[in-house]
Amino acid sequence: MSAEADSPPAGRARLADVAKLAGVSVGTASKALSGSGRMRPETRQRVLDAVVALGFRPNPQAQSLHTGRSWTVGLMTTDGIGRFSTPVLLGAEDALGAGKISVLLCDTRGDGIREQHHLRNLVDRRVDGIIVTGRRTDPRPPLKGVEPIPTVYALSPSTDPEDISVVSDELSGVTLAVEHLLATGRTRIAHITGPAHHAAAQNRARHTGELLEAAGLELSTGRVHFGEWSEAWGRRAVEAVLRTAPDTDAFFCGNDQIARGVTDTLRETGVDVPRQVAVVGYDNWDTMALASRPPLTTIDTDLAEIGRQAALRLLDAIDSEPKSGVHTVPCRLVVRDST
Repeated sequence: MSAEADSPPAGRARLADVAKLAGVSVGTASKALSGSGRMRPETRQRVLDAVVALGFRPNPQAQSLHTGRSWTVGLMTTDGIGRFSTPVLLGAEDALGAGKISVLLCDTRGDGIREQHHLRNLVDRRVDGIIVTGRRTDPRPPLKGVEPIPTVYALSPSTDPEDISVVSDELSGVTLAVEHLLATGRTRIAHITGPAHHAAAQNRARHTGELLEAAGLELSTGRVHFGEWSEAWGRRAVEAVLRTAPDTDAFFCGNDQIARGVTDTLRETGVDVPRQVAVVGYDNWDTMALASRPPLTTIDTDLAEIGRQAALRLLDAIDSEPKSGVHTVPCRLVVRDST
């Protein structure tokens, strides 16, 4: 057979090309794609990036026969088209798709029976792993009956510390918000947030109080205003705050919907935002943050990165290299006209 017959078709990337671009050996590149070896997440990501850049297409039939893997992963959510779970799922799919892994999306709609039905189907399909996410950051019970299958919990952590969970770093987000307000000279800060039984509301409120105390300050009304994740609650709460503490010069809100209700009410009552009162939201939901007048300064929880990190940790777990515990993704401050 001629050398030409042994060569790949012109323009078609080879595994050696992927390895060269990623700066690794052909063996390492093969292991990164087959999930058969140990390596640092950064190394695996370089290989996956090279796969995308070169348009490399491994042979799935050959890989499946060689490794005994199905090259599919289940993505299970309680909120399939939700505001929070969708970016997480897209981030995970991007990372998995780079490695040519197919994704099966299952929406449980928060129903335990439906969840068990989807789990049975995923087990029957011999998925290589499962990523679980939801609409809230409250810890959730681990999946039942999937012990042999590597599983990672994204956004909503597992209550089992031996599981792998990837969540938003609430402390980093609250720290960015409070320090930004303090840096702009605000000292009379009110905190309006969602239901007290939600982990996100509790954690953000606790961190806010602790950071203000460390700065020698306290909440302008002396307490956290728990309520609903809604604009209507923001409207009602800002009125209550200003009646109690009319010298309030900033509002740190538990989400962008609340913050928009606050800014609308302040504007309607003749209060200049941000000259008189500053407002910071949380989540960086464009629908709310950009439509607000003025546009909201807010905290971006980087949901897509949570999904991407969850997918990379799942690939590590599939390689028999699990790193149990809760892993956090830092937030970032997005400064707009409300501060």
